[in-house]
Amino acid sequence: MPVFSIVMPCFNAAETILQTLESIRAQTCQEWELICVDDGSTDLTRDLIADAAKHDRRIRLAYNPGKGPSAARNFGATHLASGTYIAFCDADDLWTTDKLAETQSIFSTLEVDATFGKIGFFQDDPNLAQVFSTVPTIPLSIQMLLGENPVCTMSNITIRRRSWAAFGGFDPAVVHNEDLEWLIRIVGQGGIIQGNQNLQVWYRSSPNGLSADLPAMQSGRAHAIRTAQGFGVAVSNAAEAIHKRYLVRRALRLGHDRTWAAKIACAGFLQSPKGFMSPPRRGVLTLAAALLNLGLPRYISRAFFSH
Repeated sequence: MPVFSIVMPCFNAAETILQTLESIRAQTCQEWELICVDDGSTDLTRDLIADAAKHDRRIRLAYNPGKGPSAARNFGATHLASGTYIAFCDADDLWTTDKLAETQSIFSTLEVDATFGKIGFFQDDPNLAQVFSTVPTIPLSIQMLLGENPVCTMSNITIRRRSWAAFGGFDPAVVHNEDLEWLIRIVGQGGIIQGNQNLQVWYRSSPNGLSADLPAMQSGRAHAIRTAQGFGVAVSNAAEAIHKRYLVRRALRLGHDRTWAAKIACAGFLQSPKGFMSPPRRGVLTLAAALLNLGLPRYISRAFFSH
């Protein structure tokens, strides 16, 4: 039985999946199985996975009986995974070589249900990444998740298989922020999610990706807020301001509408100056960048914020 079952939903990922597979095969911890759940790809994704599986018996190709990444993850984790821990990875992200070894160490030393690390954001070359996530030193709370979700991406979370069975999987009806809604349900049921300060994931920021649709992300967030309310937690003004700051930073990196970014930044600051400015450096830089960006030529804006 492998230590880790890695579940990877795949859809038309031919341009990136080989690089992602290589980052998994380069892990210092080699006791894993990779379950690639294809979601109806029409490019060469399935052929590339099948070819990789011929050379590495730990890799297997499966087909999503449902539709969408949530259904694919649920199918892989519930019906196909056999490892002690379930790690998720998207088909366009990269892992640092020690991610699984560090994750195994966390689980062996701490009684936690899930764990995650630090993320570096990149577009073409991870070595050029200049933006990194912040990892809290204490276990996640619902209010933290409602602010700036420190997990950031499903490629950054690993859960004990017994905890997955206890807390349940993803809601396939949630298209955006399904990971946030799932994390809130885990914490709301008493689950412990602890981060570590090591860089573990390179997240590919795509201007055209699903997670780049910021207004749609806001819509999906409403479902997560309702889940939090079901556990008696209402989103605070501070958490809402922090979330708006996160949207602004993401919009700047992806080159989204600069007027929209400035409006969201001002709305967040007015909603809770203390929340928006916590920590002060991040708040000040985000607000200044959103306002300054209104007058910058587009080529300068891309040079400043795209990394």
